[in-house]
Amino acid sequence: MSDASRKDGHTETGPTENAQVDQAADRAVGWGAPVWAVGVLALLLALPLAAHGRLPEPMATHWDGERPDDSMSLTGAIAFPAAFWLVAVAAAAVARRRGGTQARQLAGAGLGFGGVLLVGAQASIVAANLDRPSWQEARPIGFEVLAAVVAALAAGGLGWWLVARDAPGPRPVTAADGPRLDLPDGQRAVWLSRTVNPWLGVLAAVTGLGAAGSALIAVTGLGGPGWALAVPLTVVAVTGAGCSSVQARVTERGLDVAFGPLGWPSRHWSPADVASARAEQRTPAQVGGWGYRLSGLGTTVMLRRGECLVVEPREGVDFAVSVDDAERGAALLNTVAARRAG
Repeated sequence: MSDASRKDGHTETGPTENAQVDQAADRAVGWGAPVWAVGVLALLLALPLAAHGRLPEPMATHWDGERPDDSMSLTGAIAFPAAFWLVAVAAAAVARRRGGTQARQLAGAGLGFGGVLLVGAQASIVAANLDRPSWQEARPIGFEVLAAVVAALAAGGLGWWLVARDAPGPRPVTAADGPRLDLPDGQRAVWLSRTVNPWLGVLAAVTGLGAAGSALIAVTGLGGPGWALAVPLTVVAVTGAGCSSVQARVTERGLDVAFGPLGWPSRHWSPADVASARAEQRTPAQVGGWGYRLSGLGTTVMLRRGECLVVEPREGVDFAVSVDDAERGAALLNTVAARRAG
């Protein structure tokens, strides 16, 4: 086994393979954070500006129970949460660059929690002041605050999990070339490869923020396209997120391919389902574009041009996924399938 060490019947990668996988994951997180920061800032500014002609001057910004007890000018209501958010983003950027894994996880959780909470609070304030003659007559706020806190907690947990999921760690993989691996009886091997397309991730983030903004406009009663725009943008965002990254894993159980930052949906082939596997060079032009494509070559998950792991199932069409080190993945999958068949 070249460039590898054996531990407890497993074969693990050396630092070169680990670094490549971790760099790809880090690029995905690096793209997502700026898009999220800019999107939240845009919503904080756009919500009050879109309704400025229907808001009292000054407008209510604080409530004592059901009654508003403090106000702020429209300029202040726009500038204060925006400035607070920019400070939070700067702090998170410092933590990500200079801190360790735990600091990065806290930064991810803070950005998720703070962004959703600030946007939720801004939307609630705008809705409460909308079409009111004075700030003292603003509507009471209750359920909206609870909903914003719950959504913010969920976003914070998601931010923590996404950073933790992409944190550096050992990545087991077989270390042999060729269509088959000569594995001693009783030895178990694992191959893992992950590919990220940052542009599809950016598309998902931008359209997702657009969907959130359209939904907030509809909920707050500001008018405009509202739900008619939010629904198609949501579809594009979910589709883009699902196609933005892919992870392929070969074990004794067969092949698992997981899509998107959450690893869902996923597909599984048991060793008995696989007739053969190979590595093959493919381009977007050959398969009809980017993402999850159906063509004369079968099904291809195309996130970047070049090397693909191609599986020929015993039933159905070929399935290909664009991941690095596909030759070794195919070799292990062929070995596992042959063991089960024998």
